[in-house]
Amino acid sequence: MSNKLFQGLIYQMKDAVTRTIGVIDEKGVIVACSQLTKIGEVHRDIVEEITYSFDTLVMSGYTYKPMGSHARIEYVVFVQGEDEEAKSIAGLLSITLTNVKTLYDEKYDKASFIKNIILDNILPGDIYTKAKELHFDNEVHRCVYLIRFNSKTEVSPFDILQNLFPDKNKDYCITISESEVVLVKELKFAAEQRNTETIAKTIVDTVSTEFYAKVSIGIGTTVTNVRDLAHSFKDAQVALEVGKVFDTDKNIIKYETLGIGRLIYQLPTTLCEMFLQEVFKRGSLESLDRETLMTIQAFFDNNLNVSETSRKLFVHRNTLVYRLDKIRKLTGLDLREFDHAITFKVALMVKKYLISKPVKF
Repeated sequence: MSNKLFQGLIYQMKDAVTRTIGVIDEKGVIVACSQLTKIGEVHRDIVEEITYSFDTLVMSGYTYKPMGSHARIEYVVFVQGEDEEAKSIAGLLSITLTNVKTLYDEKYDKASFIKNIILDNILPGDIYTKAKELHFDNEVHRCVYLIRFNSKTEVSPFDILQNLFPDKNKDYCITISESEVVLVKELKFAAEQRNTETIAKTIVDTVSTEFYAKVSIGIGTTVTNVRDLAHSFKDAQVALEVGKVFDTDKNIIKYETLGIGRLIYQLPTTLCEMFLQEVFKRGSLESLDRETLMTIQAFFDNNLNVSETSRKLFVHRNTLVYRLDKIRKLTGLDLREFDHAITFKVALMVKKYLISKPVKF
C-alpha cells in the first residue's frame, strides 16, 4: 500500500520538480517514479552501497537518500543530478515521504491498531469496526510477550524482534520504550498454545548468543479475541514486575505460574506489615541467621522432606532436626507441620515484597 501512496505523491510533485524523482524499496526495486517507464527496474547495488554507509550517495548521475533507521533501511529516494540542489531535493523528499508513511501507518497499519488496543487508546466499541476495516482476524489464539532488554545492543530491540518474527501479517512487534518491545504472537498450533515458554526461550537464546545481551520476558495469558489483548499485555507486565520480586533468578516469567506471588503483589503494604507482625513477634524473623534461612529454603525446595533436605545440604539428619527445632523455638512455627510451613513460606514472600518497595516495618 505504501508503494501506491508514494507513486501518488511523486506524480503530484512531477510538475513542481523538473527532475526525475522516485523511490527504491529494500530489495532494490523502483516502486515509484515520476518517469513511469523506470518503475520495476532493479538496483540492488544502490541499496547495498547505501546500507553500508547510511548516508547520501551520489552515483551515475543520481543522488540517493535513505529512509528508515540505521539498523534497517526501508526505502531509498533518488533525484536526478549530482549537484547541491539534487541533494536538497533528496533530503526534502526523504523527510516528506517518511512523515507521510508514518501518518498513513498510524491510520491503516495493523501493528498500530494492535498498539492502540494493548495501550487502551481505542474504545472497545471501535475495535471490531477497525478490525473489519483492516481485514484483521478477530478469533485467533494470540499471546502477548513483553521483552525487556537489560543491556544495550548495537541493533535496536525492535529490529531484533522484527527479524526473529518477520511475518508482519500474523506476528506484531511494537516498541513500548527504549528498552521494551511487545511481541503479539499468533499461536497456530495446540502445542504452541500449551508451551508459550518455548517461544520465549528462543528469544532469550538468540539475543544472548547473537547480540550478547540479556532480556527478561513476561508472558501474558493466551487469548482468542482481539479485544482481550489488552488484558494479556497487562498480565505480561505483572509477570515481569512480580518476577523481579519473587523470581529474581528467572528471565522468563509466565503470568499463569505466578501463584501466591501475584496475590501478595496486589496486597496493600499496611496489610502486609500487620501480617508479619502477627506471624513473627518480637523480631523473631530478624534473629534468623543466613545459614538458618538457607536451611528453611532448602526444606521448602525438597517438599518438607527431612531426609532429602539433609542429603542435599550434606548434613546429618539429626543436625537438620536440631535446626528445625531451633526455628520452632524462635518463631513458634514448626516447619514439619504443613499449615505452619505454609504460613512461614507466605510470610517470607511478604517480607521480600516489602523490601522491594522498600517499606520499613
